[in-house]
Amino acid sequence: MSVLLLEDDVSIAIVITAALEDEGFSVVHCQTIAERDRLLTDRGFEALVTDVMLPDGDGIETIDRVRALHPKMPIVILSAQNTLDTAVRATDTGAFEYFPKPFDIDELARTLRQAVGTAHRNVSSGDEPLGDGLPLVGRSQAMQSVFRMITRVLRNDLTVLILGESGTGKELVAEAVHQLGHRRTGPFIAVNTAAIPAELIESELFGHEKGAFTGAIARHVGKFEQAAGGTLFLDEIGDMPMQAQTRLLRALQSGTVRRVGGREEIRLDARIIAATNKDLEPEIAAGRFREDLYYRLNVVPIHMPPLRERRDDIEVLARHFLMHAVNEGLPPHQLTVGAAELLSRQPWRGNVRELKNFVYRMALLAREDIIDVESLEPLLARESTGMPPTGNGEGGDISSAVSRWLAIERPPRGTIYESALAAFERPLFAEVLRETGGNQLRAAQALGINRNTLRKRLSELALDPEEFVRRT
Repeated sequence: MSVLLLEDDVSIAIVITAALEDEGFSVVHCQTIAERDRLLTDRGFEALVTDVMLPDGDGIETIDRVRALHPKMPIVILSAQNTLDTAVRATDTGAFEYFPKPFDIDELARTLRQAVGTAHRNVSSGDEPLGDGLPLVGRSQAMQSVFRMITRVLRNDLTVLILGESGTGKELVAEAVHQLGHRRTGPFIAVNTAAIPAELIESELFGHEKGAFTGAIARHVGKFEQAAGGTLFLDEIGDMPMQAQTRLLRALQSGTVRRVGGREEIRLDARIIAATNKDLEPEIAAGRFREDLYYRLNVVPIHMPPLRERRDDIEVLARHFLMHAVNEGLPPHQLTVGAAELLSRQPWRGNVRELKNFVYRMALLAREDIIDVESLEPLLARESTGMPPTGNGEGGDISSAVSRWLAIERPPRGTIYESALAAFERPLFAEVLRETGGNQLRAAQALGINRNTLRKRLSELALDPEEFVRRT
């Protein structure tokens, strides 16, 4: 990503340039408005970062000249003049962001990624990721269909129902609709309806008044109210209790909610996006999901394809995760063409989430900087058996991996905690399920976690308890 930096203080420019180049940006520095205009005329840039007080003028007052040359190029304004007037002037220019000095360099880098992604409308091209979770990328025909559907709902408030298996990136689609849509300045409130106990779900969604039930010691504002002006994302909607479904339907039909124990009708001002990994039509036939709620939610369906239906995207996803792993403090690695092809042939039942977890484990445990087929095959074999790496019997692979990580010359900015956890959590859960014969209640008790938490983690780790049930 190419960035033009207009900053007359050379020492500040050196720091910003080094930090952005460290994050993968290509930076060209200039010190005057005249140099800026010449460079923008002669070359193309994906973003402009500009100071305000410059030797030959005001950076904000000359933004219109930049717009004339590059009307869609995002602009980030920096200023030591930390006044409300400067902030308002910067906002009035249509700048993507305004940073008063001093500012967080990492935050500037994140903002530039978002700015460039928005300018490119990467949901329509699929060339860049959105967010740091599961990247919304893909050149496959299946993902291009998703991108086209997303672009059609950005300028309206139609209700969206995102369908797809666990780990396909449904929440990322919801975030993209919000971040790129006309409600992007409002809040994005995500609710996992499967993780809320049935007796509390109405209070969580609609709020409650003080004294509405035992333990209601104060008024609680529900998620619908919290999402006012923005987007409410109802994840795992297929697991919502029937009583709560009825309340949700009533709210969507009337456009209002009433807190538990309250009398006041509160008008809704939030876009509704729902998601589920279940096929809702069989759920309707079985009496577990309301048909009228289904039709109320299913205004614009977006189907997220499983990874097995978009194998052309596996290599680009894997390489993306390897690059992102470096930001988490893991050693840099590269995949050979053969290794990438081998990854593309794997089943990935847990979809993109499973691929991400595996790549992080691979980055932690791989002994060489270049990961080829020979070094990849043992890691894949451990994955398929669900057994932890054994190494030399004294800590083995994890010990050597930590040693390599600590020996990196450049101090890591992230942590290996999550990566190490990911490397051993799946084998641990698999072994507990094997010992308990797939009994989730016993497994949760053995692990010392809530059963709902166990179910969620099993889904994310692509572990099916049915595979461990002892059959007679």
